[in-house]
Amino acid sequence: MSNFILTGLYTEGNTDVRFLSGVVERTLFDVAYNCTGDIETKLEIIEFNKSGLSFIEQVLQASKLGFEKYGILLLFIHTDSDDINDSQVFQSKINPILDLLPQKNNNGYCTNLVAIVPIQMTESWMIADKKLLKDEIGISKTDFELGMHLNPELISDPKALIEDVIRLSKEDLTKRRRNKGLEISDLYQIIGQKVELSELEKLPSYLKFKNALIDKLRELNFYHK
Repeated sequence: MSNFILTGLYTEGNTDVRFLSGVVERTLFDVAYNCTGDIETKLEIIEFNKSGLSFIEQVLQASKLGFEKYGILLLFIHTDSDDINDSQVFQSKINPILDLLPQKNNNGYCTNLVAIVPIQMTESWMIADKKLLKDEIGISKTDFELGMHLNPELISDPKALIEDVIRLSKEDLTKRRRNKGLEISDLYQIIGQKVELSELEKLPSYLKFKNALIDKLRELNFYHK
């Protein structure tokens, strides 16, 4: 008989969830494959009106809603670092909620959290698989010509870079086709579903997330490697 791990994902925005849902689901499946025994996983998207709520209040609401509505065992929470590292975000957002939630144990909350904190912003993870990104945009210029040759976590505004690559791709189209061209909003879901996890593993922020997931599953006695 297989074990079932029901999880939830809460992100900062709609575009984040379209990309990260695919990445998290695939990473969870990949990690669960290495767990002891037969493990099945499912990811639920946690959504609610968060206006007026602080980040900690949002996570508390996601934890409570995910537990009450879906019975989740594990909650993934996302926030961008908006900086060259994640130290400030962990100090001001992640660590306080990690300290607070265990106090809610047995009170209708999911208390098992795994943080997802891309350096700069989520779009840096989208640039990890450069070949895929260029293929989906439809451009054949080199990484250097496009300014994509750097480590994605060293790019201060990865979203603007992707938009620039899209703009360059449109310059090669006729005016008639250009008006029907690709927008960055079209890329989040497809990149999230297709990005090579081996490319993401070159980014320390992704590895930090994956290792935190492994540690949590080990703590819950699912992972014994």
